[in-house]
Amino acid sequence: MDRINMMNDYLQGCHPEILKKLSDTNMEATVGYGLDQYCASAIDKIRKACGREDIDVHFIVGGTQTNLISIAHILRPHQAAVSTVEGHIATHESGAVEGTGHKVITLPSHDGKLSAEEVDELFSAHFGSEISEHMPQPALVYISQPTEIGTLYTKKELSDLHEVCRKFDVPLYADGARLGYALGSESNDVTLKDMAELTDIFYIGGTKCGAMFGEALVITDDRFKKDFRYIYKQRGAMLAKGRLLGIQFDVLFTDDLYTRICQNAVRIASRIKNALKEKGIELYGNSTTNQLFFKMDGDLKTRIEERFILQFWDRDTDGRSVYRLCTSWATTEEQADLFISLL
Repeated sequence: MDRINMMNDYLQGCHPEILKKLSDTNMEATVGYGLDQYCASAIDKIRKACGREDIDVHFIVGGTQTNLISIAHILRPHQAAVSTVEGHIATHESGAVEGTGHKVITLPSHDGKLSAEEVDELFSAHFGSEISEHMPQPALVYISQPTEIGTLYTKKELSDLHEVCRKFDVPLYADGARLGYALGSESNDVTLKDMAELTDIFYIGGTKCGAMFGEALVITDDRFKKDFRYIYKQRGAMLAKGRLLGIQFDVLFTDDLYTRICQNAVRIASRIKNALKEKGIELYGNSTTNQLFFKMDGDLKTRIEERFILQFWDRDTDGRSVYRLCTSWATTEEQADLFISLL
Protein backbone atom coordinates (compact mmCIF):
# COMPACT_ATOMS: atom_id res chain seq x y z
CA MET A 1 0.00 0.00 0.00
CA ASP A 2 1.38 3.40 -1.00
CA ARG A 3 2.21 5.72 1.84
CA ILE A 4 0.62 9.18 1.93
CA ASN A 5 3.25 11.86 1.47
CA MET A 6 2.73 14.90 3.72
CA MET A 7 6.31 16.15 3.78
CA ASN A 8 5.38 19.38 2.06
CA ASP A 9 2.57 21.40 0.52
CA TYR A 10 3.74 21.40 -3.10
CA LEU A 11 3.87 17.67 -3.83
CA GLN A 12 0.78 17.44 -6.05
CA GLY A 13 0.46 19.13 -9.43
CA CYS A 14 -2.19 21.83 -9.26
CA HIS A 15 -5.83 22.43 -8.44
CA PRO A 16 -8.12 20.73 -11.02
CA GLU A 17 -9.65 24.05 -12.08
CA ILE A 18 -6.20 25.34 -13.02
CA LEU A 19 -5.37 22.16 -14.92
CA LYS A 20 -8.64 22.42 -16.84
CA LYS A 21 -7.99 26.05 -17.77
CA LEU A 22 -4.45 25.25 -18.89
CA SER A 23 -5.80 22.42 -21.03
CA ASP A 24 -8.66 24.49 -22.46
CA THR A 25 -6.27 27.27 -23.51
CA ASN A 26 -3.42 25.01 -24.60
CA MET A 27 -3.73 25.66 -28.34
CA GLU A 28 -4.23 29.41 -28.06
CA ALA A 29 -1.49 31.60 -29.45
CA THR A 30 -0.85 34.60 -27.21
CA VAL A 31 1.80 37.27 -26.90
CA GLY A 32 4.62 36.22 -24.57
CA TYR A 33 6.56 37.50 -21.56
CA GLY A 34 3.54 38.15 -19.33
CA LEU A 35 1.92 40.67 -21.68
CA ASP A 36 -1.04 38.45 -22.60
CA GLN A 37 -4.70 38.88 -21.68
CA TYR A 38 -4.62 36.19 -18.97
CA CYS A 39 -1.81 37.93 -17.08
CA ALA A 40 -3.66 41.23 -17.45
CA SER A 41 -6.83 39.67 -16.05
CA ALA A 42 -4.95 38.12 -13.11
CA ILE A 43 -3.23 41.43 -12.34
CA ASP A 44 -6.59 43.21 -12.35
CA LYS A 45 -8.03 40.66 -9.91
CA ILE A 46 -5.02 40.86 -7.59
CA ARG A 47 -5.21 44.64 -7.56
CA LYS A 48 -8.86 44.45 -6.58
CA ALA A 49 -8.11 41.88 -3.86
CA CYS A 50 -5.37 44.16 -2.48
CA GLY A 51 -7.66 47.19 -2.67
CA ARG A 52 -5.13 49.18 -4.69
CA GLU A 53 -5.01 49.98 -8.37
CA ASP A 54 -1.54 51.55 -8.11
CA ILE A 55 0.42 48.37 -7.39
CA ASP A 56 2.62 46.57 -9.90
CA VAL A 57 2.28 42.79 -10.20
CA HIS A 58 4.82 40.46 -11.80
CA PHE A 59 4.62 36.68 -12.14
CA ILE A 60 7.74 34.64 -11.36
CA VAL A 61 8.21 30.87 -11.43
CA GLY A 62 9.48 30.16 -7.89
CA GLY A 63 9.99 31.59 -4.43
CA THR A 64 13.79 31.58 -4.26
CA GLN A 65 13.95 33.26 -7.65
CA THR A 66 11.42 35.86 -6.50
CA ASN A 67 13.41 36.60 -3.35
CA LEU A 68 16.79 36.97 -4.98
CA ILE A 69 15.51 39.05 -7.91
CA SER A 70 13.52 41.40 -5.69
CA ILE A 71 16.26 41.87 -3.11
CA ALA A 72 18.99 42.32 -5.73
CA HIS A 73 16.74 44.85 -7.50
CA ILE A 74 16.23 46.91 -4.35
CA LEU A 75 19.70 46.86 -2.77
CA ARG A 76 22.78 48.76 -3.88
CA PRO A 77 26.11 46.84 -3.94
CA HIS A 78 27.14 47.77 -0.38
CA GLN A 79 23.78 46.98 1.21
CA ALA A 80 22.40 43.96 3.09
CA ALA A 81 19.08 42.35 3.98
CA VAL A 82 17.98 41.75 7.58
CA SER A 83 16.26 38.47 8.47
CA THR A 84 15.69 36.15 11.41
CA VAL A 85 18.20 33.32 11.82
CA GLU A 86 15.42 31.02 10.59
CA GLY A 87 14.52 33.17 7.58
CA HIS A 88 14.27 31.32 4.30
CA ILE A 89 16.85 33.54 2.61
CA ALA A 90 19.26 32.78 5.47
CA THR A 91 18.77 29.02 5.69
CA HIS A 92 17.10 27.29 2.74
CA GLU A 93 18.12 29.06 -0.45
CA SER A 94 21.71 27.91 -0.90
CA GLY A 95 23.01 31.42 -0.42
CA ALA A 96 20.96 32.79 -3.34
CA VAL A 97 20.82 36.32 -1.97
CA GLU A 98 24.50 36.22 -0.99
CA GLY A 99 25.17 34.99 -4.51
CA THR A 100 23.93 38.35 -5.79
CA GLY A 101 26.57 40.06 -3.62
CA HIS A 102 24.38 41.04 -0.68
CA LYS A 103 24.96 39.85 2.87
CA VAL A 104 22.05 38.55 4.96
CA ILE A 105 22.30 39.95 8.50
CA THR A 106 20.45 37.73 10.98
CA LEU A 107 18.66 38.58 14.20
CA PRO A 108 17.16 36.24 16.81
CA SER A 109 13.94 34.44 15.98
CA HIS A 110 11.01 34.95 18.33
CA ASP A 111 8.61 32.15 17.45
CA GLY A 112 9.85 32.58 13.88
CA LYS A 113 9.43 36.36 13.89
CA LEU A 114 11.57 39.48 13.98
CA SER A 115 11.23 41.86 16.91
CA ALA A 116 10.58 45.44 15.79
CA GLU A 117 12.58 46.63 18.82
CA GLU A 118 15.62 44.57 17.84
CA VAL A 119 15.39 45.75 14.23
CA ASP A 120 15.32 49.33 15.51
CA GLU A 121 18.38 48.63 17.68
CA LEU A 122 20.27 47.13 14.73
CA PHE A 123 19.67 50.11 12.46
CA SER A 124 20.33 52.61 15.25
CA ALA A 125 23.63 50.91 16.09
CA HIS A 126 24.74 50.84 12.47
CA PHE A 127 23.89 54.42 11.58
CA GLY A 128 25.17 55.64 14.94
CA SER A 129 28.53 53.98 14.48
CA GLU A 130 31.64 55.97 13.58
CA ILE A 131 32.84 53.08 11.41
CA SER A 132 29.55 52.20 9.71
CA GLU A 133 31.06 52.55 6.23
CA HIS A 134 33.31 49.58 6.99
CA MET A 135 30.34 47.25 7.35
CA PRO A 136 27.50 46.13 5.07
CA GLN A 137 24.69 48.62 5.39
CA PRO A 138 21.36 47.08 6.49
CA ALA A 139 18.89 48.37 3.92
CA LEU A 140 15.98 45.94 3.69
CA VAL A 141 13.95 44.00 6.25
CA TYR A 142 12.85 40.51 5.19
CA ILE A 143 10.01 38.61 6.85
CA SER A 144 7.80 35.65 5.94
CA GLN A 145 4.04 35.53 6.42
CA PRO A 146 3.50 32.91 7.70
CA THR A 147 6.96 32.27 9.11
CA GLU A 148 9.08 29.22 8.33
CA ILE A 149 7.59 27.52 11.41
CA GLY A 150 3.97 28.34 10.61
CA THR A 151 3.49 31.26 13.00
CA LEU A 152 1.90 34.57 12.06
CA TYR A 153 2.74 38.22 12.38
CA THR A 154 -0.23 40.01 13.91
CA LYS A 155 -1.36 43.27 12.37
CA LYS A 156 0.23 45.14 15.27
CA GLU A 157 3.55 43.34 14.86
CA LEU A 158 3.50 44.04 11.14
CA SER A 159 2.60 47.68 11.79
CA ASP A 160 5.42 48.02 14.32
CA LEU A 161 7.97 46.67 11.82
CA HIS A 162 6.54 48.95 9.15
CA GLU A 163 7.03 51.95 11.46
CA VAL A 164 10.66 51.02 12.13
CA CYS A 165 11.26 50.69 8.39
CA ARG A 166 9.69 54.12 7.81
CA LYS A 167 11.89 55.57 10.55
CA PHE A 168 15.07 54.46 8.75
CA ASP A 169 13.66 54.76 5.21
CA VAL A 170 14.21 51.10 4.35
CA PRO A 171 11.74 48.76 2.61
CA LEU A 172 9.84 45.96 4.31
CA TYR A 173 9.77 42.85 2.12
CA ALA A 174 7.44 39.94 2.88
CA ASP A 175 7.94 36.41 1.56
CA GLY A 176 4.44 35.05 0.98
CA ALA A 177 5.24 31.55 -0.24
CA ARG A 178 2.47 30.24 2.05
CA LEU A 179 0.48 33.47 2.28
CA GLY A 180 -2.77 31.68 1.40
CA TYR A 181 -2.46 29.54 4.51
CA ALA A 182 -1.84 32.65 6.64
CA LEU A 183 -4.97 34.28 5.24
CA GLY A 184 -6.90 31.07 5.93
CA SER A 185 -5.93 30.79 9.61
CA GLU A 186 -8.54 31.54 12.25
CA SER A 187 -5.89 33.28 14.36
CA ASN A 188 -4.90 35.64 11.55
CA ASP A 189 -5.88 39.32 11.64
CA VAL A 190 -3.83 40.49 8.62
CA THR A 191 -5.69 40.81 5.32
CA LEU A 192 -4.33 41.02 1.80
CA LYS A 193 -5.19 44.72 1.89
CA ASP A 194 -3.10 45.07 5.06
CA MET A 195 -0.17 43.39 3.32
CA ALA A 196 -0.43 45.93 0.51
CA GLU A 197 -0.49 48.82 2.98
CA LEU A 198 2.11 47.67 5.50
CA THR A 199 4.82 46.30 3.20
CA ASP A 200 6.73 47.84 0.31
CA ILE A 201 6.98 44.64 -1.68
CA PHE A 202 5.59 41.16 -1.04
CA TYR A 203 4.55 38.11 -2.97
CA ILE A 204 1.50 35.91 -3.10
CA GLY A 205 2.62 32.30 -3.16
CA GLY A 206 1.15 29.99 -5.77
CA THR A 207 3.52 27.00 -5.86
CA LYS A 208 2.58 25.92 -2.32
CA CYS A 209 -1.00 27.15 -2.55
CA GLY A 210 -2.61 25.28 -5.43
CA ALA A 211 -0.71 26.39 -8.53
CA MET A 212 1.45 24.12 -10.67
CA PHE A 213 4.17 26.71 -10.11
CA GLY A 214 4.44 30.46 -9.76
CA GLU A 215 4.43 33.44 -7.41
CA ALA A 216 2.79 36.85 -7.85
CA LEU A 217 5.15 39.63 -6.80
CA VAL A 218 3.36 42.78 -5.64
CA ILE A 219 5.31 46.05 -5.60
CA THR A 220 3.56 48.77 -3.62
CA ASP A 221 6.40 51.32 -3.31
CA ASP A 222 6.88 53.44 -6.43
CA ARG A 223 10.66 53.52 -5.89
CA PHE A 224 10.96 49.85 -6.78
CA LYS A 225 8.61 49.71 -9.76
CA LYS A 226 10.93 51.39 -12.23
CA ASP A 227 12.99 49.04 -14.40
CA PHE A 228 11.92 45.89 -12.56
CA ARG A 229 11.27 44.09 -15.86
CA TYR A 230 14.88 44.72 -16.88
CA ILE A 231 16.15 42.96 -13.74
CA TYR A 232 13.45 40.31 -14.14
CA LYS A 233 14.76 39.53 -17.63
CA GLN A 234 18.44 39.82 -16.71
CA ARG A 235 18.04 37.24 -13.96
CA GLY A 236 16.46 34.74 -16.35
CA ALA A 237 13.01 34.91 -14.78
CA MET A 238 10.97 36.36 -17.62
CA LEU A 239 9.03 33.33 -18.86
CA ALA A 240 8.46 33.37 -22.61
CA LYS A 241 5.18 31.50 -22.16
CA GLY A 242 4.15 33.94 -19.46
CA ARG A 243 0.49 33.14 -19.88
CA LEU A 244 1.09 29.84 -18.04
CA LEU A 245 1.60 31.89 -14.88
CA GLY A 246 -1.17 34.38 -15.60
CA ILE A 247 -3.76 31.67 -16.22
CA GLN A 248 -3.02 30.05 -12.87
CA PHE A 249 -3.41 33.24 -10.84
CA ASP A 250 -6.43 34.25 -12.88
CA VAL A 251 -8.10 31.00 -11.77
CA LEU A 252 -6.87 31.25 -8.17
CA PHE A 253 -8.33 34.75 -7.85
CA THR A 254 -11.68 33.83 -9.37
CA ASP A 255 -14.52 33.20 -6.90
CA ASP A 256 -12.09 33.43 -3.98
CA LEU A 257 -10.58 30.01 -4.85
CA TYR A 258 -7.18 30.92 -3.40
CA THR A 259 -8.56 31.66 0.03
CA ARG A 260 -11.06 28.78 0.06
CA ILE A 261 -8.62 25.98 -0.74
CA CYS A 262 -5.97 27.27 1.67
CA GLN A 263 -8.54 27.79 4.42
CA ASN A 264 -9.58 24.16 4.06
CA ALA A 265 -5.97 23.02 4.43
CA VAL A 266 -5.60 25.03 7.65
CA ARG A 267 -8.89 23.64 8.99
CA ILE A 268 -7.69 20.06 8.41
CA ALA A 269 -4.33 20.86 10.03
CA SER A 270 -6.21 22.21 13.04
CA ARG A 271 -8.11 18.92 13.34
CA ILE A 272 -4.85 16.96 13.36
CA LYS A 273 -3.25 19.41 15.79
CA ASN A 274 -6.14 19.00 18.25
CA ALA A 275 -5.85 15.22 17.99
CA LEU A 276 -2.12 15.38 18.72
CA LYS A 277 -2.78 17.50 21.80
CA GLU A 278 -5.57 15.20 23.01
CA LYS A 279 -3.19 12.25 22.83
CA GLY A 280 -0.53 14.11 24.78
CA ILE A 281 1.90 14.27 21.86
CA GLU A 282 4.26 17.17 22.37
CA LEU A 283 4.01 19.92 19.79
CA TYR A 284 7.05 21.90 18.71
CA GLY A 285 6.40 25.60 18.14
CA ASN A 286 3.11 27.43 17.88
CA SER A 287 2.07 27.05 14.25
CA THR A 288 -1.52 28.06 13.52
CA THR A 289 -1.34 27.45 9.78
CA ASN A 290 -0.91 24.34 7.62
CA GLN A 291 2.43 23.20 9.03
CA LEU A 292 2.51 21.05 12.17
CA PHE A 293 5.66 20.25 14.12
CA PHE A 294 5.68 17.56 16.79
CA LYS A 295 7.93 15.08 18.54
CA MET A 296 7.66 11.47 17.54
CA ASP A 297 9.60 8.34 18.45
CA GLY A 298 9.17 4.69 19.40
CA ASP A 299 5.96 2.84 18.56
CA LEU A 300 4.18 5.99 17.43
CA LYS A 301 6.89 6.76 14.88
CA THR A 302 6.75 3.18 13.56
CA ARG A 303 2.96 3.25 13.33
CA ILE A 304 2.80 6.63 11.57
CA GLU A 305 5.60 5.89 9.12
CA GLU A 306 3.92 2.71 7.94
CA ARG A 307 1.25 4.86 6.30
CA PHE A 308 2.65 8.40 6.06
CA ILE A 309 5.82 10.13 4.86
CA LEU A 310 6.70 13.11 7.04
CA GLN A 311 9.75 15.37 7.06
CA PHE A 312 12.38 15.10 9.76
CA TRP A 313 12.78 18.70 10.89
CA ASP A 314 15.13 18.93 13.84
CA ARG A 315 16.42 17.23 16.96
CA ASP A 316 15.21 18.96 20.10
CA THR A 317 17.39 19.68 23.11
CA ASP A 318 15.99 16.57 24.82
CA GLY A 319 17.34 14.43 21.98
CA ARG A 320 13.92 13.58 20.56
CA SER A 321 13.19 13.91 16.86
CA VAL A 322 10.88 16.64 15.58
CA TYR A 323 8.86 15.98 12.44
CA ARG A 324 6.87 18.26 10.18
CA LEU A 325 3.49 17.43 8.67
CA CYS A 326 2.07 19.72 5.99
CA THR A 327 -1.52 19.81 4.85
CA SER A 328 -2.25 21.46 1.54
CA TRP A 329 -5.06 22.40 -0.81
CA ALA A 330 -5.02 18.71 -1.86
CA THR A 331 -5.26 17.11 1.60
CA THR A 332 -8.50 15.19 2.16
CA GLU A 333 -10.61 14.57 5.24
CA GLU A 334 -10.05 10.84 4.73
CA GLN A 335 -6.27 11.31 4.97
CA ALA A 336 -6.71 13.29 8.17
CA ASP A 337 -9.06 10.61 9.56
CA LEU A 338 -6.45 7.92 8.87
CA PHE A 339 -3.66 9.90 10.52
CA ILE A 340 -5.78 10.59 13.58
CA SER A 341 -6.78 6.93 13.83
CA LEU A 342 -3.10 5.94 13.98
CA LEU A 343 -2.61 8.14 17.02
